[in-house]
Amino acid sequence: MPTIRVDDRKDGVRLLVLDAPPANALGEELLGDLETALDDAAQRTDVRAVVLTGAGRFFSGGFDLAAPRRDAERARAMRNLYRDVHVKLLSFPKPTLAMMNGHAVAGGLVLVLACDCRLGRKGNYQIGLNEVAIGASFPKIALEIVRLRLNHARASEVMLGAVLYPASESLRLGVVDELLAGDHLESTVLRRAARLGAFPREAYANTKAALIEDALARCRAETEEEAERTAAVWTTDESRAARAAQRQRLSIQR
Repeated sequence: MPTIRVDDRKDGVRLLVLDAPPANALGEELLGDLETALDDAAQRTDVRAVVLTGAGRFFSGGFDLAAPRRDAERARAMRNLYRDVHVKLLSFPKPTLAMMNGHAVAGGLVLVLACDCRLGRKGNYQIGLNEVAIGASFPKIALEIVRLRLNHARASEVMLGAVLYPASESLRLGVVDELLAGDHLESTVLRRAARLGAFPREAYANTKAALIEDALARCRAETEEEAERTAAVWTTDESRAARAAQRQRLSIQR
């Protein structure tokens, strides 16, 4: 079954719903389905704006820490897929809005930040970039997305502190533009998406491309050797031990 549900609404707004229970984790299948969904939405003239959200209690929990270990070839393919999908989302020529309706952790929060506008639900869930705490490195595209959306002080706090914050902190951190009660979230997001989608396409796409040009240029300049060095952080004994401890904590919580 596809891990992305497509739901077309009025005024050319298309919802892309991450639907890979329990945590909408970022694996090859979900990323591949998201890439296909973005390509289709970009090509369709009747789609004016895209809203990205998650099914269930999670927007996305990031990478699946329980996934089988990948060999070098599969790990490289996964890195390339992750990069390509995030570049497509960040540079998508139409308005993109994140409807953060649940836990957005690590790579899940990066997906939120990749969208032009970000609105969240008030509620009891967590957000954060805890990669450092679990021995994970940030792919170049993820680092550039965070730097683009958050000021330096907040990016340092979130990335180096590796804290999981209550959703109420997402406004202070600059993760979302607004936090809304659950019964108002979807209607507000859809209304804002329709407004942005009604703008002349070329004007929106051109301005957006100019805003992200420097970040994308730095991503394009990354060499394979640099990407390999970043990825190697995942494979150290200390990093693997940190993720094993995290898996144990999660199994106890369940």
